[in-house]
Amino acid sequence: MKKHNFSAGPSILPRKVIESTAEAVLDLNGIGLSVMEISHRGKDFQAVMDETVVLFKEILNIPEGYEVLFLGGGASMQFCMVPYNLLQKKAAYLETGTWAKKAIKEAKNFGQVVIAGSSSDKNFSYIPENYEIPADADYFHITTNNTIFGTEISEDIDCPVPLVADMSSDIFSRPVDVSKYGIIYGGAQKNLGPAGVSFIVVRKDILGNVERTIPSMLDYRIHIENGSMFNTPPCLPIFTVRETLKWLKELGGVSEMQRINLKKAGMLYDAIDKSRIFTGTAEKRSRSVMNVCFVMKDEYKELEGDFLAFAQSRGMIGIKGHRSVGGFRASIYNALPVESVEALIGVMKEFENTNG
Repeated sequence: MKKHNFSAGPSILPRKVIESTAEAVLDLNGIGLSVMEISHRGKDFQAVMDETVVLFKEILNIPEGYEVLFLGGGASMQFCMVPYNLLQKKAAYLETGTWAKKAIKEAKNFGQVVIAGSSSDKNFSYIPENYEIPADADYFHITTNNTIFGTEISEDIDCPVPLVADMSSDIFSRPVDVSKYGIIYGGAQKNLGPAGVSFIVVRKDILGNVERTIPSMLDYRIHIENGSMFNTPPCLPIFTVRETLKWLKELGGVSEMQRINLKKAGMLYDAIDKSRIFTGTAEKRSRSVMNVCFVMKDEYKELEGDFLAFAQSRGMIGIKGHRSVGGFRASIYNALPVESVEALIGVMKEFENTNG
């Protein structure tokens, strides 16, 4: 039976990427050594790193003045690295979910934090609007996609101060005007590769303005000077990121990826909206293209466990919703094929016809 992987992260990767990574684990480019055992400073891995950076910049259309870093620690490490490097007096944050709250908590260790807008009043089921960004803030932080609650900021906002974005779960899912951002960061394990490496796109001219001493391992400038090799980088995950970027380029880049993603999300949301027993949890204007969250309607709540078991028996993997929301969550990241969404819709209709 075919498995359809809707896991929220670590999540599905293109089969081609998994196979090329597996080959490199055994033998990298015919050199007789695994990518896991060669020197990160040798020419063979340096070539991998260089190509990964070039592809990242090319596909995301990153302008001059920005650097791309690949560091360990995951996106959560950036919750403290960002304020360590940027927060001198005051920072502003948009509170849209669990990860935004965690980023806010870390930033408060470095200075004043202003919550410019929040959707906590409705369990983060929408993206706030009509909020004000303090003009005297050192930066404004947003989480563009909220994996747990299924909401997304789908456009690049105009911001009077440096804009910092956690794009862990929607990077490369659509075109991005990088020039509107001071920093874009995220973990790789949603749309780029396995867990273990984070990406940071940073505009160099916003660095060096805080008075505090920054530990070397937390200083973006040190990592830029050393080409992400101030210490040993996570070599295997970076290799897989490169393979994913190659796959994405062959597919047609972020514009084609956006077309496919909108098709997948449209199909699934349409099925939910037309269902007699399922209903979405996020407000329609704020719905995520990456994480589709839904529950049973009140009169069918007792069937949630039955549906989960039924879906799993049909090969639907990872659709249980986060405990903060309950119900179900289908993460339909870049690598998930349209056929998997069609299969899930078929399972939902089959269950509904039997139980609705």
